[in-house]
Amino acid sequence: MIVPALIFIVSILGVVFAFSQPVTSDLILLAGPSAIASVILLLREAQRWLAKQDKYNAPKAVVIDGSNVMYWFDGTPRIEPVQDVVHHLSRLGFAPEVFFDANAGYLFAGQYLGSKPLGRLLNLPTGSVTVVPKGDAADPYILHAAQDTDAIIITNDNYRDWVSQFPLASEPGRLIKGTFQEGELCFDLPTTGTNPNAG
Repeated sequence: MIVPALIFIVSILGVVFAFSQPVTSDLILLAGPSAIASVILLLREAQRWLAKQDKYNAPKAVVIDGSNVMYWFDGTPRIEPVQDVVHHLSRLGFAPEVFFDANAGYLFAGQYLGSKPLGRLLNLPTGSVTVVPKGDAADPYILHAAQDTDAIIITNDNYRDWVSQFPLASEPGRLIKGTFQEGELCFDLPTTGTNPNAG
């Protein structure tokens, strides 16, 4: 951005000088187009800078294996652990996307629950919650979403059956394991380097 700015300043000075001295009026033929070109370059640089800022400030992607996390309290399927994980990650600036097997609602609510009711329970938009079709495993959906967005995955699963298809499952720091200790959520996040606590 410094070079276009310097070109712009020199060009403007050239334009001013060309108008102030009749003898050098032909200088406008060089300084004028240079000033316009430098303005265009400055605008492009500004757009790139703003795009980088938007990317930097955008929420970080995280994929949550809801059907795994719902067992984290005591091995009994509950929605509360998923709610806690979603809430905690949202507070840290992440944009959670949650995936469930088709039978998840039956396990903790006794009935089928689709993306809309689960989204309400998790305080997330419907588009951020996926209930995979009956008969399908959620694992490939989770891994595909993480691959597309370069997201970390919150799960205690190792996805061993899927590593050949999704090598990212074996990358260090990709799968974030968690647990509840004395009612408090604990897991390691590579972006913080700490053990964040949900309390």
